[in-house]
Amino acid sequence: MDRDPGTSGTAGTAGVPRRSYPPPARPEAAWPAQLTVLAAIGIQLSLPNRLTVGPFWLMPALEAALLVLFVVVTPMQLEERHPLRRRLALGLTAVVSAANVYSLAALAHFLLHHNVDQGRRLIIAGTLIWLTNFLLFALWYWELDRGGPGQRATGEDGAPDFLFPQMSDDAIEPRDWRPGFIDYLYVSLTNATAFSPTDTMPLSAAAKSVMGVQSLVSLVTIGLIISRAVNILA
Repeated sequence: MDRDPGTSGTAGTAGVPRRSYPPPARPEAAWPAQLTVLAAIGIQLSLPNRLTVGPFWLMPALEAALLVLFVVVTPMQLEERHPLRRRLALGLTAVVSAANVYSLAALAHFLLHHNVDQGRRLIIAGTLIWLTNFLLFALWYWELDRGGPGQRATGEDGAPDFLFPQMSDDAIEPRDWRPGFIDYLYVSLTNATAFSPTDTMPLSAAAKSVMGVQSLVSLVTIGLIISRAVNILA
């Protein structure tokens, strides 16, 4: 997107000043991401041992390391870039996301190669995997967009990875609007339930790739796991 400073304050087609980019600097709260990681830890601890990678404590321990990283480096809010924090956060999120995909594959293998008569437990396991998928990809989007929360907080945003409705019409939100964690959480929820973008469109190749992976994991979870479990219960 063009960052020409001359676009700031110039008149639009309806006589309304066009939105300038990037929006002014504004600190980003870190506690929503911290709560999301804490919720993911609780869900991971609830999965059956046969669906986890390695010992049952391994993935919760990695998620706890991610939580400690968020709390120690950014206890309240992000106000500046933290390149090392961002790389570690993305790395740990990738590892935990891969572990969640493994849990899904293990559950699918268990369904296809065993006589299963515990439909209720399978529904719960599939739901936990879906919830973890939803929470983890909210973190992905938050860390991915415009160079990450630290860079956004400085007002030196990179090119946007997502096009939110508020960015398209100055009559919806003020021209200095910028997304918060709840916006990325909502994008993750709609993508996990609709298996595709809804009101927020991915712009970059990275955003499209990550959303595609989430849609695929969610589709398999709902279409294969939960539907099979419901058939067992019927």
